[in-house]
Amino acid sequence: MTAVVDSRVQPEPPVSPRARRGAILALAIGGFGIGTTEFVAMGLLPNIAHGLHVTEPEAGHVISAYALGVVVGAPVIAALTARASRRTLLIALMIAFTIGNAATVFAPGYTALMVSRFIAGLPHGAYFGVAALVAAHLAGPGERAKAVGQTMLGLSVANVIGVPVATWLGNTVGWRSAFAVVAVIGAITIAALLRFLPGLTDMKITNPLTELGALRRVQVWFTLLIGIVGFGGMFAFYTYISTTLTSVSGLPEALVPLALSLYGIGMVTGNVLGGWMADRSVVRAITIGLVLVAVMLVIFAAVSRNPWAALVLVFAVGVAGTSLVPALQTRLMDVADDAQTLAAALNHSALNIANAGGAWLGGLVITAGYGYRAPSLVGAALAAAGLGVLALSLLYARFRTVDTA
Repeated sequence: MTAVVDSRVQPEPPVSPRARRGAILALAIGGFGIGTTEFVAMGLLPNIAHGLHVTEPEAGHVISAYALGVVVGAPVIAALTARASRRTLLIALMIAFTIGNAATVFAPGYTALMVSRFIAGLPHGAYFGVAALVAAHLAGPGERAKAVGQTMLGLSVANVIGVPVATWLGNTVGWRSAFAVVAVIGAITIAALLRFLPGLTDMKITNPLTELGALRRVQVWFTLLIGIVGFGGMFAFYTYISTTLTSVSGLPEALVPLALSLYGIGMVTGNVLGGWMADRSVVRAITIGLVLVAVMLVIFAAVSRNPWAALVLVFAVGVAGTSLVPALQTRLMDVADDAQTLAAALNHSALNIANAGGAWLGGLVITAGYGYRAPSLVGAALAAAGLGVLALSLLYARFRTVDTA
């Protein structure tokens, strides 16, 4: 099936390099705000619990509410808005994101906070999915993955700058102030999208049934499974990194923020490197990324008693893990054919499932008494399993080619 193009709309003139950079920067600012709101709650749980008079585990449910919004919102919004202008959709998604975070600031109680975090999470996957498609469209052949990586760069930079600053502000002024900052970033993104994003009238549009067709494509499911399993390895490691560094590596607690910043810098590096690799070969980029994640996590488990070696490996795991994101996003766009919006959005549902699953498995081995180095080995095993899924995907494609020859 071929995507429908609105014949009433004339193709746009070519976008200049300067305008392209402005558009991708605007998209990345939105990613910066989304990355900040996604992770800042983790550092503010005691404050949220105290402020709303609930236990810390109950406060932790606000993180789950956001993740649930991501998982639900990505496929639903991508399918239902298939006919919408990509420019209009991106602006609408960022308006919804800003409203959700503003509602968090003014939430009068626990239930209202849960609802507001769910609303804030709804646009997450669809925004990144559509932003990736727009970036690839603006960049053109040969530089698609690089443009996708640049768009996702905001998410990585959030871990270096946005999350630490918002966490500090939330702990100093009050937890609501952190989400107020995110709402302001959302408003800035809306203004930037209005200013820099072209009309995109030459982009293909589809319809809900066409987009739902992505769910019938085996390679889409294979690619999502690679992300869920392989990327879960990074989260098995990262979820418990603070305690691992202090209790195993002997790193002073005051230096943990330095380690998290190193991880964030690694994410930024991985995004750039991953986009460059994927533009040359998507499959090779995924393979190299998964192999590096597995190897680095095994090395971390072996050397983690040395604090300086552990810090180097924290950076290396950030590079290796995040290098997968542009490649997975690009592969989903490739195998989805005319249902790219839904497939691209589903990538972020898959990564949130990876987050939950990796953290759960890491917690299991700690609870079983294997210590805080064990999650790294679980992560390495998950990365290796991701390679297995990739191998099955390639074998399936080969047999299908033989059958249809």
